[in-house]
Amino acid sequence: MTFAVIDWLSISINLLLVIFLIVCVLMTLIILMQRPKQEGLGAAFGGGVTDQMFGARTTDVLQKGTVYLGSMFFILSLTLAVLIGQKNKTTSTVTKADLAPKVQVTPPPAQEAPKSLSLELPKSAPAPAETPAPANQPPAPTPAPSGTPAPVDSGSAPKDK
Repeated sequence: MTFAVIDWLSISINLLLVIFLIVCVLMTLIILMQRPKQEGLGAAFGGGVTDQMFGARTTDVLQKGTVYLGSMFFILSLTLAVLIGQKNKTTSTVTKADLAPKVQVTPPPAQEAPKSLSLELPKSAPAPAETPAPANQPPAPTPAPSGTPAPVDSGSAPKDK
């Protein structure tokens, strides 16, 4: 009865990850033990050690081991991808309430007449302050209205005799 409560998917994923890790380490060691033609990393373990362990056909054994471990690597990779995808599908962070479209009822905006600039400005703008003219200078002449000719000052101009 308690078997139904156990999360078999998580247990199988963790077990396959441990097996996958062991396969990766063994495959790395077997690949490094193989002797290349230039005697690279295979010579690090000693040439006679692998001959004593596997006999004279060392390269055949190591090649077969590489093929088997490589096959297991790809099978475990695909199996883990499917199981983790299944786990992500069952434990989704998106709920059905989040998928439903949310309808927001908003009242329509009130139709206001456009404001004119004169309504937004203050009613009476303060007049610019005039600075008094200095006492030693005569006051500046005021411009004449555009419809009337400007008066001519005859007293200051020299007269011809």
